[in-house]
Amino acid sequence: QVRLVESGGGSVQAGGSLRLSCAASGFTFSDYCMGWFRQAPGKEREGVARISGGGAFTTVYADSVKGRFTISRDNAKNTMYLQMNSLKPDDTGMYYCARVRSMSSCPTFVAGNYPYWGQGTQVTVSS
Repeated sequence: QVRLVESGGGSVQAGGSLRLSCAASGFTFSDYCMGWFRQAPGKEREGVARISGGGAFTTVYADSVKGRFTISRDNAKNTMYLQMNSLKPDDTGMYYCARVRSMSSCPTFVAGNYPYWGQGTQVTVSS
């Protein structure tokens, strides 16, 4: 079955960097669009970045992270990454990787479009 495992979270000071990883198994990773979402305490889950499958590697970012975060994938390693630079306290939250339902789409940041989720990794940014 589909399995997604995030790692790389931690606590950093504002201005610092972290790289998150999402190890995927149970499906042909290269075929699917993948996304990163985050959820801060008391707030709704929001999309951060997504990257298309099928070899296109098209990326889309939320306005709040453009220019600071970079999403990438290594299909040979079945792993997706999120490089986070210039971190801010507002970036604090649980970060989740997610997979879309079908190979043919890379939909907008609506959680319902991504039925497969990892357990999350915590990112805490202090001021």
